Amino acid sequence: MTRQHDIPSYLLPKENNPWSVYLEQIDRVTPHLGALARWVETLKRPKRILIVDVPIERDDGSIAHFEGYRVQHNMSRGPGKGGVRFHQDVTLSEVMALSAWMTVKNAAVNVPYGGAKGGIRVDPRTLSQGELQRMTRRYTSEIGIIIGPNKDIPAPDVNTNEQTMAWMMDTYSMNQGSTATGVVTGKPISLGGSLGRRDATGRGVYVAGCEAALKCGMQIEGARVAVQGFGNVGGIAARLFSEAGALVVAVQDHGGTIVHDGGLDVEALLAHVAQTGSVVGFAGAEDSIAPERFWNVACDILIPAALEQQITRENAAQI
Repeated sequence: MTRQHDIPSYLLPKENNPWSVYLEQIDRVTPHLGALARWVETLKRPKRILIVDVPIERDDGSIAHFEGYRVQHNMSRGPGKGGVRFHQDVTLSEVMALSAWMTVKNAAVNVPYGGAKGGIRVDPRTLSQGELQRMTRRYTSEIGIIIGPNKDIPAPDVNTNEQTMAWMMDTYSMNQGSTATGVVTGKPISLGGSLGRRDATGRGVYVAGCEAALKCGMQIEGARVAVQGFGNVGGIAARLFSEAGALVVAVQDHGGTIVHDGGLDVEALLAHVAQTGSVVGFAGAEDSIAPERFWNVACDILIPAALEQQITRENAAQI
């Protein structure tokens, strides 16, 4: 067994951060791994961590710097695979844990990829479209030394989308001197993207929810659904449940929490969010409630589609 002082300090568990949660999960399953337990220490160490400075020129001529990450946790099964998120709360601990969970997820569904993840600590709502493009392109250039179709393949995640992937693919291709469509997934269809990719994660939530309901003997039609997070995962899942006859009775996002006991008009809410950036102020809601009351809303299906660590010791008993 490796002694604790043999492990770099940034890999050691710290209370209540994502990496420590991942390490606790590994320790919890170790007794059940049998002969495979010899690989536990490997799973506790990312293969490669890259921290980059991402400087850009703002629209007003000033220079801004953002911290970016790309972590490759394990690539024994193939190239790294995992998204890139733009969020003001991104940390190295979070990206490390997410890359490790990608390793486990890809192995669990038996696809030939390893686990990786990336991110930039930035609130994208504070940047113009031009600033976002310059930041994305600079970040891509900085991590370009470790990504590639046979090395590590980024994808969209929180606050990134098809446009982000198009900028990344174009920047990587320019630096390589040839078109490399395989460097990212989640591209626009016109650049070689896959049909259904945009809805895929939210549809996965819907399919899993339907299977769980089937095992419980619960009908989707008429079921009450509460959704936390109304982006590309929660929004799509809510739309699919609504189309299947479920009642989406509560939605929470970064702006606030809205409820309607008879069911929200999800299509209208999606249009409202696209226009305003939040569910706040939606005319079709019966009421707006305090964020902590979201967990008390009576529902049959709860979809936590926001950032991780939303369900805690304090609120778990309310669910």
